[in-house]
Amino acid sequence: MANIRAAITGVHGYVPDYILTNQELETMVETSDDWITTRTGIKERRILKGEGQGTSVMGAAAVKGLLEKTGTDPKDIELIICATVTPDMVFPSTANVISAEVGAVNAFSYDISAACSGFIYALTTAAQFIETGRYKKVIVIGGDKMSSIIDYKDRTTCIIFGDGAGAVMLEPSQDDNGIIDSIHKSDGTGAEFLNQKAGGSRYPATHETVDAKEHYARQDGATVFKFAVTNMADYAAKIMQRNNLTADDVDWLVAHQANKRIIDATANRMGVTEDKVMMNIEKYGNTTAGTIPLLLWDYESKLKKGDNLVMAAFGGGFTWGAIYLKWAYDAK
Repeated sequence: MANIRAAITGVHGYVPDYILTNQELETMVETSDDWITTRTGIKERRILKGEGQGTSVMGAAAVKGLLEKTGTDPKDIELIICATVTPDMVFPSTANVISAEVGAVNAFSYDISAACSGFIYALTTAAQFIETGRYKKVIVIGGDKMSSIIDYKDRTTCIIFGDGAGAVMLEPSQDDNGIIDSIHKSDGTGAEFLNQKAGGSRYPATHETVDAKEHYARQDGATVFKFAVTNMADYAAKIMQRNNLTADDVDWLVAHQANKRIIDATANRMGVTEDKVMMNIEKYGNTTAGTIPLLLWDYESKLKKGDNLVMAAFGGGFTWGAIYLKWAYDAK
């Protein structure tokens, strides 16, 4: 019996309407459009506004669009995995909330927390259910409402992050296309350099933790940048080497959109030219687990069946890794 591959057979995304520009940030914190653009490549980011609006709102919108696009009955979905570090609540999982919202009553669902690497972790996890023959229709979501944990007085974080979500359908491949290989790593010693200190069981919410602004994301920018450049680039190159891929073989680099300089370094390490690099950081910023599915959504019309894609990401934890896949369809 031939090995079953898990193939992405559809993608859809959602970003909020509100656009937070660099010019608006100039009125909120000491920064400038030129400073932000030069250091990150970001011009604007989307922000989810409104009371009671959580990550599930964006995730459900992405899934509904995906189901409609692929002509899929939500009752046929067997599993939903949502990668996020900004869940609606500690429990139930955001995937549970999304399942109910979209009518996926026959699916079991859960969340994965791996920060900016969350989507590729979730994609590899979901692929196992397809590859073993256990399931035939799985949805993987990557999404975050980063504005909910950002201090807009802290220019090291507020200029970077935005809100958004994307979702993909995974099904058994009908040919040799699909997910071929993946490598994932983590290093818990990175926790001190990029974290949200309070809100968990170690530091539950108190007046003191709120007053100390410990419920916001914090990072040591220089250290995170150094680790991200090295590990994201190295593992993108490593997965190429493991699969005997040259730069000419790679059709698209699908890199986590954290910082344009990190993306450029990854492309250079792989030997991939700029025209093969998916990029939308300038309009969405860093949506954490949402960046890679949003890239696929934006570039879907340019993808061709059989294209070689290398996905790469690095996130808090530290977490990082890469996936090699062959695209499974031509966009209609």
